[in-house]
Amino acid sequence: MSTTPLTSLTGKYTLDPAHSQIGFVARHAMVTKVRGAFNEFEGTGYFDGEDPSKSSASITIKSASIDTRNEQRDGHLRTNDFLDAPAFPEITFVSTGVQRLGDTTFRLTGDLSIKDVTRPLGIDFEFQGSATDPYGNLRVGFEGTAAISRKDYGITWNAALEGGGVLVGDKVVLEFEVSAIRQP
Repeated sequence: MSTTPLTSLTGKYTLDPAHSQIGFVARHAMVTKVRGAFNEFEGTGYFDGEDPSKSSASITIKSASIDTRNEQRDGHLRTNDFLDAPAFPEITFVSTGVQRLGDTTFRLTGDLSIKDVTRPLGIDFEFQGSATDPYGNLRVGFEGTAAISRKDYGITWNAALEGGGVLVGDKVVLEFEVSAIRQP
């Protein structure tokens, strides 16, 4: 990890989707986890290294880009039972605040919108470092997670299991691995 002082990293940033991942983990059949990701997204942000509370970020995810490495499951996740991608093609997050938690940890708070339902969300991020790439671009890296209830967003489809319990867990853990490039 770079030892560059955060104050020197102040600036506007664009998310690099080729080197970032927005993933999720959900419980399946009460016994295992299914992991997936969204393959199409874009985002921008402003990082204030002097006063992180003045920082901001926004991201737009194409809901149809959901990918769990299973075509049949992905098709079902795109239907009204889950994301209803044809009617709601985008999932958005717009920050409302940033709080510094430690030397390299931050809580980004904002509004997450899925299927026309908007709810507040806090995401704890850890700064992973900075580097200048071979093209002269300053890059910063952050990793973060947050848990949501899919029912909070009107995603309630499920199936009962013969031995008790349900097919799909309510809790979904969102995972963010972000590489962002500072703009000139």
